[in-house]
Amino acid sequence: QVQLVESGGGSVQAGGSLKLSCVASGSTVSVYAMGWFRQGPGEEREVVALISWNGAVTHYAESAKGRFTISKDNIQKTIYLQMNSLKPEDTAVYYCAGDVRRLHTIVDALGPTGHGTVDMDHWGKGTLVTVSS
Repeated sequence: QVQLVESGGGSVQAGGSLKLSCVASGSTVSVYAMGWFRQGPGEEREVVALISWNGAVTHYAESAKGRFTISKDNIQKTIYLQMNSLKPEDTAVYYCAGDVRRLHTIVDALGPTGHGTVDMDHWGKGTLVTVSS
């Protein structure tokens, strides 16, 4: 009943930037925490950035801190991921996700390291980001 559609992926050179968008539709009233995950070639899906319902609190993987910024527009029901200073290791399929849980609960589920994967309630189909050296 919840649909998440990503866009904005593409191919860029190292050091470049991309901005991903994710539009939520359907029964979104119970979707609170949202975020971006990625899965590189031969890798497990991992968290990139998370954001609370009101956008006041965010969480970033260490690999994303200082380079990526997550934001949202509740009127447009859209979240964004601004990615700057892209590196080849950022190459992955990026997935938008949402969950009925609040952000702090999602962060707690990641464990003390604050990274890794977590089972979210809703997922988009992903958008491919390729960064060449």
